[in-house]
This record gives sequence, C-alpha cells and structure tokens, in this order.
Amino acid sequence: MEYIKIRFGGETGRLGSNFERTLDSIFRSVNPMFAESERAWTPQIDVFETPQEIFITAEIAGVEKEDLDVEINQRAIRISGRRIPRPHVDQASFRLAEIQYGAFERTLHLPAPIDPEVVSATYANGLLQLRLAKAESAGPRRIPISED
Repeated sequence: MEYIKIRFGGETGRLGSNFERTLDSIFRSVNPMFAESERAWTPQIDVFETPQEIFITAEIAGVEKEDLDVEINQRAIRISGRRIPRPHVDQASFRLAEIQYGAFERTLHLPAPIDPEVVSATYANGLLQLRLAKAESAGPRRIPISED
C-alpha cells in the first residue's frame, strides 16, 4: 500500500500576496508566455463538515502522488505540490493555453479544531480527498473564584 505524505506542523501561512497573483493573472490572460514558468496555481477545493468530521476534496488532475505534500495542525491545512508540464509536439504553436503547470499551494483555515492523529487521505482520478476527525470539545468548564 502506498501512502500520501502528511506532515504535522504549525507553520501554514506561506501564501503570495493578492497583488502578485492579480498581476500574474492579468499577464497570463494577455499571453500565456508572459506568466512565470514556475508560477503558482490554485487548485479548486470543496470543504464540508458533519458534526464529527471535516471533508476536503482538492481537484489536482495531472499531479503525481509523489509530488503532493499535505501539512496539518489543529486549525489549518496546507496542500502543496507541482504539476509537471507535458512534452510539447515539435513545430506546434499554442492556440489556447489554459492548463496551469508548476508549483501550487493552498492553505485553508479549518472551521473547527481537528484531531491531527485521526486523518486519512486518498488520491484517485485527480482528486485528493482528506477526512479529518474533529477534536473532542471539552465543553464549558466552571472556574471556582476564591476570595482574597
């Protein structure tokens, strides 16, 4: 059985600025050749939850499982990786270039704390599916007040 790498950590906030992403998007729409070859792209993600679990599905078709990395902590998850460009046909010119290649990264802040020890991940048909168990909530606790 093969496994998807999942790292547990506290550092999950390495996103480029909105301004950088907007500029890159503008130049890419004018001509795909203006975009950086190592440009970060953003996979589409669905998140839904039940009272006990949080489910995340990321659409990352064309990415090899070995090129995926998932990091989690109790409040956030970071999915990153790389989609390698396919070889081009000699003597061919682009008429349309919409598929994004290169590195990608997506950080999500979770709607509830999770138990990092109860996580499962599968990758099939271009979809990464994560199942995260919510952390047991201790509930409200009564604090005794002492007199001075």
